Amino acid sequence: MTRTARNKTLGQYEHDLELELEGAAEFRPATMAAGGALLTVAVVLTALNLRPAITSVGPLLPEMRGALGASDTWAGVLTTLPGLCFAAAGLAAPWLSRRIGLGRTVSAALLILVAGLLIRVCDGPLVVLGGTLVATAGIALINVLIPVIIRGSFPAQVGLMTGIYTAALQGGGALGSAVTPVLDDALGGWRSALGAWSALALLALAAWVVGARGFDRPGAAAPAATAKGRSLLRSKLAWTVTLFFGTQSFLAYVVMGWLPEVLIENGTSETRAGLLLGLISLMAVPISLIVSPLAARRDSQSGWIVGLGVLGMAGMLGLLIAPAAAPLLWSVLVGLGMSVFSLALTVIALRARDAQDTASLSGMAQGFGYLLAGVGPFMFGLLHHVSGGWTVPWLMMLAVYLVQTAAGALAGRNRYV
Repeated sequence: MTRTARNKTLGQYEHDLELELEGAAEFRPATMAAGGALLTVAVVLTALNLRPAITSVGPLLPEMRGALGASDTWAGVLTTLPGLCFAAAGLAAPWLSRRIGLGRTVSAALLILVAGLLIRVCDGPLVVLGGTLVATAGIALINVLIPVIIRGSFPAQVGLMTGIYTAALQGGGALGSAVTPVLDDALGGWRSALGAWSALALLALAAWVVGARGFDRPGAAAPAATAKGRSLLRSKLAWTVTLFFGTQSFLAYVVMGWLPEVLIENGTSETRAGLLLGLISLMAVPISLIVSPLAARRDSQSGWIVGLGVLGMAGMLGLLIAPAAAPLLWSVLVGLGMSVFSLALTVIALRARDAQDTASLSGMAQGFGYLLAGVGPFMFGLLHHVSGGWTVPWLMMLAVYLVQTAAGALAGRNRYV
């Protein structure tokens, strides 16, 4: 390509990007807001709320089932709901934010989360399911929109901000699983322990209202289709990214929903099982802060994805062969493997040329990806019920891990949707 052709191509790209940013007015005030620390604080506090509603249930699941007289099927549905709800609400997030504004959508999502956390501790098994559905709907909306905020407000720091966001998200997951058993003892029961997490959501709502006021205007989210009129449903790369995101979410939600019960059945105490699940989430915090920025600077993220996948599979093999032999080691390895989530979010941003494509790819990957993930906990519980043990469910997990690693290796290559 000649220098003239290259300059023409670069100039055309800059012109197209300028038009897209003019058509997406939200990113001008967003960029101004990002100049201070308030938006970062709001993003971090919001991220802290995206896992406790889910991870807080696992350590208390045996107690909840006993108190409510619930069945294995009910437990499977409870652990499946988050993924299915993430799929439905995730696909709706770009549409909703275009109509009421990016900031208002996130604020509304946090209010929905608070309502769901309080509703699910008010009555019996069906109310628990309904409240969980409401809470995870709020989380799903935020899941899709935060990568758009990062891509639009921190364009030169995508890897760093994705790492910070993911570290906070995983840290919140660790708090949910590790602190909830302590709250259970201190507050006198599972209802108070689960309901207490609504206070953290209220704090995030206050921070968001103060720190992200520039987003509060209608039309604040990028549309589900790109400005060029393309549909990502016809993009092989977009489907590869979606498969990568979906399979890693499949694995993560099985671990968050069922690992404590697996460990408890193999002789681990309820408190220690909760701490080990918290450790798994906590392992991802330093990995996210270190690996995401490093990987984002490279042309390809495939090597990092494969490496973390191998470590995760080693932990799964340990849980399959000898779960009681070294639960701490298996938990550390599984935690390292699950930290690939930060790279899944980084890949969503890096495989898109601009914020418009990021919104489209984020909605597609998280919408369809969580639909795939939603069947994970249910399938794991069903296979456990049918087989009468944990061997068959863990073999399923290893098969999914192989698919995740292969899809991630392809998604991590330097290309654009």
